[in-house]
Amino acid sequence: MLAPRLYREYRIKSYLNMNHYIVINGKNGETHPHTWEFVFTIVTKVDEFVQFSTFEKIIEAFLDIYQNNVLNDIEPFNIINPTVENVSDYFANELRARLSEQGGQLVSLEGSETPTRAYILNFEYDEKFIDEFEEIKSERLANIVDQIVDQIADNTTKENVSPGFQGFIWKQTGNDNDYTRHSE
Repeated sequence: MLAPRLYREYRIKSYLNMNHYIVINGKNGETHPHTWEFVFTIVTKVDEFVQFSTFEKIIEAFLDIYQNNVLNDIEPFNIINPTVENVSDYFANELRARLSEQGGQLVSLEGSETPTRAYILNFEYDEKFIDEFEEIKSERLANIVDQIVDQIADNTTKENVSPGFQGFIWKQTGNDNDYTRHSE
């Protein structure tokens, strides 16, 4: 059994070999290749174990149409200038819903077309993300409290004692309703 947690966080890296060109001042630049790197940080909405492959399959299925292609030939980048910022924004928006369907919440996406520069989208300050994450934390916290209370109840039943207040334990003295107070 996994230990109860407020959330579980996953980080998945994906690489795409894509070509693109940038339109500057109405002129197409030269088509050139990159090995793009995308790093996805995901927290789970569920407390159960989630295999990495669950999220990897969603991400890879989405990214597959871009692999080894000219980005400018694929919608929406035939209209939108395929800068690292625009590509990352589009990928994040498209993948948020897909990951959510499988219990994942996209926290951040880091996109880069070179090893020395990256564009980072962080949803931790996004109002929708905050609302959903607060709801998840509240549910998880309630579940953790319930588990702790259940463990205390199980332990006191096994030891034939009742938890008391202010550092005292009530021990059953024989009769079902007969308890005496003891200090710990």
